[in-house]
Amino acid sequence: MQKTHGWKLFFTLPVLSWALYDFANTIFSSNITTIFFPFYVQEVAGGNERLDQIASTFLSYANAVSSLFLVIFSPLFGVWIDRSGRKKHYVIAFALAAIFFTALMGLIAPQNFGQFGGLPAAFAVVVLLFVAAKFFYQSSLIFYDAMLPDIGTKDTMSVLSGFGVAVGYMGTLVGLAVYPLVSDGNYADAFLPTAILFFLFTLPMLFLYKETPGPTQEKRPFFAGYRDVWETFKDMKQYRAIFLFMIVYFFINDAIATAIAMMAVYAKAIVGFTSGEFILLYLVSTVSSIIGSFIFGYITRAAGAKKAVFYVGLILFVALLLGTFAVNRPMFWVTGSLFGVALGAVWVTSRIFIIELSPENKRGQFFGLFAFSGKLSAIVGPLMYGTITLLLADYGDIASRAALSSLMIFVLIGLIIHRKIPA
Repeated sequence: MQKTHGWKLFFTLPVLSWALYDFANTIFSSNITTIFFPFYVQEVAGGNERLDQIASTFLSYANAVSSLFLVIFSPLFGVWIDRSGRKKHYVIAFALAAIFFTALMGLIAPQNFGQFGGLPAAFAVVVLLFVAAKFFYQSSLIFYDAMLPDIGTKDTMSVLSGFGVAVGYMGTLVGLAVYPLVSDGNYADAFLPTAILFFLFTLPMLFLYKETPGPTQEKRPFFAGYRDVWETFKDMKQYRAIFLFMIVYFFINDAIATAIAMMAVYAKAIVGFTSGEFILLYLVSTVSSIIGSFIFGYITRAAGAKKAVFYVGLILFVALLLGTFAVNRPMFWVTGSLFGVALGAVWVTSRIFIIELSPENKRGQFFGLFAFSGKLSAIVGPLMYGTITLLLADYGDIASRAALSSLMIFVLIGLIIHRKIPA
């Protein structure tokens, strides 16, 4: 476990190689989840106010299906951590799978397989590949988050968490280096270079991070994770604080996951941003995320993770409120900046809060349950958003504004429940 203090803490080999995986997977998150895959969907399935809403529905449902698979499998992951004491092996395996499917997206998108349901058949295949790539990317994060106690102490984990997120968002800047390759509007050209960058910055974790296996539990059945989830739910009274936080995280993450997935299409179709303007907006939002994650690392240490989570929820609510009623670019610039702060801070605060609340011998199990809560919400939010845009598609832009406003309700519910978490 890391004992170094001060700025030297950030430049030790375990911390740097750990943080660089955040750098690597953020390239995927920003390029594929937030920017170029949504642009690609709108390019192929959009075209006018009504079709833009249909494109939003495609995008929302693809994200929901990916999260559904994670909900199904995430209870197994906590068991794997607890019975092996290892995380790096699983991070690498899932990362390589995500890289493989991302590369396939780039190879399949230009192909001509005819039509399917009025759309290019290659488009349908790329959407399925996106679902797979995002599932494996999200799966790797469960094991990556659980590595934090291995590189830090109780006093340094919050700062290291903030450092990891800040380094991760710097990956956005490198990821956007592929933008000149898609300047002609063929957004699928970004998929293969993104896979290559994801792979290159995963190599430090693969070769430089030396894992010391944590304490292990006795070998249990492969599907014991589902039983653990059920048993943990039955022990709700014993772990009341952590269960209340899981509910809070469900609602806050619902809003964040959906907003991340829909930001590009919303900015272009509703607010009128061009692709280049959105890239610039996303860069500003990323800088806000870097600043927010670093600052909230210290806020979490000073005020405690519970208060820090509440502050993040308030910032997110204001960002969604401004975004829903944004009628010009300046309003959405403010929205993007505030959302960036909330996005960077939520990972810092929630990771630390879950570590503070969970018993050490059940930490893997609770990280699995934490992912279960977050990914369950990542089904509900996009599913609701996509259904609203589908049902109200004939009303044009109003459909997307109504869908975005629904996310404020989730944040508000989360903030209310947060007040009930025992101090």
